[in-house]
Amino acid sequence: MHKRRYLILAPYAFAEAKTAHGVIRYGRDDTVAVIDPQFAGRRVCDVLAYLESPAPVVSDVRGGMQFGPTALLVGTAPKGGKLPVQWREQILQAINAKLEIVSGLHDMLGDDPEFAAAARAAGVAIRDVRKPPDVPLFSGDVYGVKPPVLLAVGNDCAVGKMTVMLELARAAAAAGARAEFAPTGQTGIMIAGWGIAVDRVVADFTTGAAEQIVLEAARRQPEYILVEGQGSINHPAYAPVTLALMYGAAPDALLLVVDPKRSRIEGYDAPTMGYRELVAAHESIAARVKPARVAGVALNTFGLSDDEARTQIARARAETGVPAGDAVRFGARALWDAIVPALRKTQPLAAAAAV
Repeated sequence: MHKRRYLILAPYAFAEAKTAHGVIRYGRDDTVAVIDPQFAGRRVCDVLAYLESPAPVVSDVRGGMQFGPTALLVGTAPKGGKLPVQWREQILQAINAKLEIVSGLHDMLGDDPEFAAAARAAGVAIRDVRKPPDVPLFSGDVYGVKPPVLLAVGNDCAVGKMTVMLELARAAAAAGARAEFAPTGQTGIMIAGWGIAVDRVVADFTTGAAEQIVLEAARRQPEYILVEGQGSINHPAYAPVTLALMYGAAPDALLLVVDPKRSRIEGYDAPTMGYRELVAAHESIAARVKPARVAGVALNTFGLSDDEARTQIARARAETGVPAGDAVRFGARALWDAIVPALRKTQPLAAAAAV
């Protein structure tokens, strides 16, 4: 895939735009400017220091063109994945400026008659990364994958499952090991340049899609495969995609990713689970098909002081009996080194029964 120069569209939303943040921090493509009128005239690093990007923030597409972008990235994914109506004009301006359009929305921009006609006239492509390829039903081929597979699971959505796996991949590289990040959502696909957004796949084929992601990661011949997690097993809306990953990706170990500040599932009147309950529930579900133990806990301690973060990490370690840490705040290397001994292949029950 060619290397892009992104102009990121996130008007009045950049501070909370998870897709934009992930692409800026971890992406293989360059971000040359961000569109958000409320921060226009500042730099990305002035708005969010941890992103460490000097890219300017501008008011609109016209203001961003001076920085030489080659593509417009829709930098946020609102609940339900709908395109805000007020963004249409900016996207049309970008198409007319001959920018490729890259979107992770559930709304398929390439299927929009107005956008499609404008793109044909301008000779540019619209890339809807959430549009899945044709995938087969789950076959069991994933059980033959040689590298150990680690899957991120969480106590809610948007707790940092993708971020933790990307940080662990970096830590593995620093330790001299090759860990392949396997993307399962739109932002991960934009960062890695490949993958399948499993939340867009027809239900009967989601485990097959998860299997295909792991098989593709294995073809890249890593020592470890780190699968981006989605949702949570007790999420009223998104539990099915979590279960599909737990069975389809056939993990050998699980990494709990937890925001300790959350007591309720965000946006729903449902309680989150405590550490012991999380471990027991996930290991019990995995045990029905292919056993996978929790190898560690990665905490998202954003908003806490360093002392509060350390207290929460110590609590997680005490309640689970496995390594725990915050891979962003305190670095991922210690957590990676601590969980590597637990990354060993396990056998599915069918294979064990055959023996």
